[in-house]
Amino acid sequence: MRNRKQRLTVTVDKELIEAASATVDAGLAPSLSAWVNVALADRVAKERRLKALAEAITAYEGEFGTFSDAELIALEREDRRRALVVRSGGKKRRQRKIA
Repeated sequence: MRNRKQRLTVTVDKELIEAASATVDAGLAPSLSAWVNVALADRVAKERRLKALAEAITAYEGEFGTFSDAELIALEREDRRRALVVRSGGKKRRQRKIA
């Protein structure tokens, strides 16, 4: 079966249109329609993941009880401890002088 497209008329923030158009102009997307299609597909995938996560949490809490504030704080601390920093908080590092 062929993937059929439908025409859609929407109102979008000017800055988003400019960013999308720049992407097309740079050759990173074949058209504005294609760029919007990818953006919508990404959003649909994100919404599905969030729904699945909410369902998993509900099922877990139904079996084991709700997460306490202390558990959530402990998990957040552990996540931060294990996180890999990929950029600094805006501070520039000084480069070492090689002698």
